[in-house]
Amino acid sequence: MKSTIKQTIIFLLFFGIFFSVHFSGQAQVRRSPMKTRILFIFDESYSMTGNWKTGRKIDIAKKLLIKMVDSLKHIDNLEMALRMYGNKSKMPPQDCNDTHLEVPFSQNNAEQIKRKLEITIPKGTTPIARSLEEAGDDFPPCYNCKNIIILITDGKEECKGDPCKIAIILQNKGITIKPFIIGIGLDVEFKDAFECIGSFYNATNEEQFSEIMKKVVHKSLYGTSAEIDLLNSSGQPKETNVNISLFNQKTGLLFKNFIHTINYKGNPDTIVLPSSITYKMKVHTIPPVIKENITITEGKHNKIIAKTPQGKLNIIQERGLELKGVKCIVRKHGSMKTLYVQDMFEPIKYLTGTYDLEIFTKPRIYYKNIKINQSKTTSIKIKQPGLANIYLPSKGFGGIYKIDKGDVKLIVDLNQITLKSIYLQPGHYIAVYRPAGIKMTSMSKERHFIIKSGRSVNVSLR
Repeated sequence: MKSTIKQTIIFLLFFGIFFSVHFSGQAQVRRSPMKTRILFIFDESYSMTGNWKTGRKIDIAKKLLIKMVDSLKHIDNLEMALRMYGNKSKMPPQDCNDTHLEVPFSQNNAEQIKRKLEITIPKGTTPIARSLEEAGDDFPPCYNCKNIIILITDGKEECKGDPCKIAIILQNKGITIKPFIIGIGLDVEFKDAFECIGSFYNATNEEQFSEIMKKVVHKSLYGTSAEIDLLNSSGQPKETNVNISLFNQKTGLLFKNFIHTINYKGNPDTIVLPSSITYKMKVHTIPPVIKENITITEGKHNKIIAKTPQGKLNIIQERGLELKGVKCIVRKHGSMKTLYVQDMFEPIKYLTGTYDLEIFTKPRIYYKNIKINQSKTTSIKIKQPGLANIYLPSKGFGGIYKIDKGDVKLIVDLNQITLKSIYLQPGHYIAVYRPAGIKMTSMSKERHFIIKSGRSVNVSLR
C-alpha cells in the first residue's frame, strides 16, 4: 500500500442510489411501501491496521459499523448487504480484483453481517472503483426500492481505477450517485480525489465521526424537507392543485409524481426529498413550467420556486341549443403548436398571457390575442348554432359551402348520402349537388340558405 494512505484518515462515503419507481397503469391500486436497501462496502485493506486516535482504524470502523447495523436491523422495509475489498489477497502482490459480495441482500441478515465483520482480517489493496462498479450489480431488480451504498475506507483508489468515471457509468444505467465524504485529517489530495462525485465533511475525532455517520444514514433513509412554491403574478405562493413531475436530471429517469398541495395552514405542503439527486422539475401547467439543476441542501428546509401565474379560459355559448363535444385548440399567440384541446363549457387554467383559439364548430371559429389574467376567468361566447336538414334524391357528389366576404369555403361534403342533419353557425350557405349516375354538368343543383341561431331549415335538392 502506498505511504500516502498510511495516515490517520478514515472517511465514509454515502451513495444514494435511486431507481425510477414504476407505477401500475390501473387507477386505485394500492402500492406496497417503498423498500430501502443499504449496501455497506467495507475497506479490509492492510492500511486499515494503522492507528487512529483511540485505536486501530480497522477496530474503530468495525465497531461503528456493527453498531450501525444493530440500529438498522429493526427498521421495517429495510434490507442490508455487505461487500468487502482487500480481505482475501495479501500484499504483495497487489490484487485489484479483491472485492467480493460477502453477505447478499435478504431479510434478517444483520447477524451474518456482524459475524463477517468480526472474523475478517485486513490484508490487501484498495480497489474502490472496481468495488463501486461491481456494487451496481449487487442490487437485485426491484421496481419500488430506494438503494443506498455506504463505503467505509481509509484511503483513496490504489488500482488506477477512476471512481468518477464509474459514477458516470452507473448513472447511465439509471443509478444516481452522490457521496458524502467524512474524513479525519483529510488533506487536499484526498478531497480532490472524491470531489467529482461528492461533498466533503471532516471529523476530528471518533465521536464526531460517529455522529456524522448517523446523520448521513438518517438523511439517506428519511430525506430532507422541502416545499415547492408556485408563485402567482404578485410573487405569492398561492398557485396549487397541479401535477408536478420530478426527474433525476443526470439520468433523465422519472423520480416522483404528485399533486401540489396547500396545507391546512395555507402554506405549500412539505415534502421529503433525498439530497443525493440533482432534480429537473416539470410543473404541468398549460403550458408547462420547467426548472432544472435543483439541488437539496441538508440541514435546512429547502424552497423550490417556480413562477406559475394562472387564470382560466371558458368556451361558452349563447343560451338555447347547446352543442356537446365541441373542442377548442389553444395555442400561444403567434404559434401553431397545440398546447391543449379544451372542451366547451369546461373552464381550464392557463398561464397568464395571450393565446389563439381554434373552435371546432362548423365552420371553425378563430380568435386571436385572447388574454388570460391572474385568477380571472376569460369567457369566450360563441353564437348558438342552427340546424340544416339536407335532402338529396339519390347518392351523388356535392357539399355545403359558406359564403364569406366574396369567397366560398367548403364546410362539409355531401358525397354518397341522401340525408344529412348538420349544426352550423349562423350565416349564408350554399348546398351543391349532382347525382352520381348522371354524367352531365348541367344537372348540378345548388340551393342558397340562411342559418339563424336556434332555428332549423330544410334544404332540398330533389
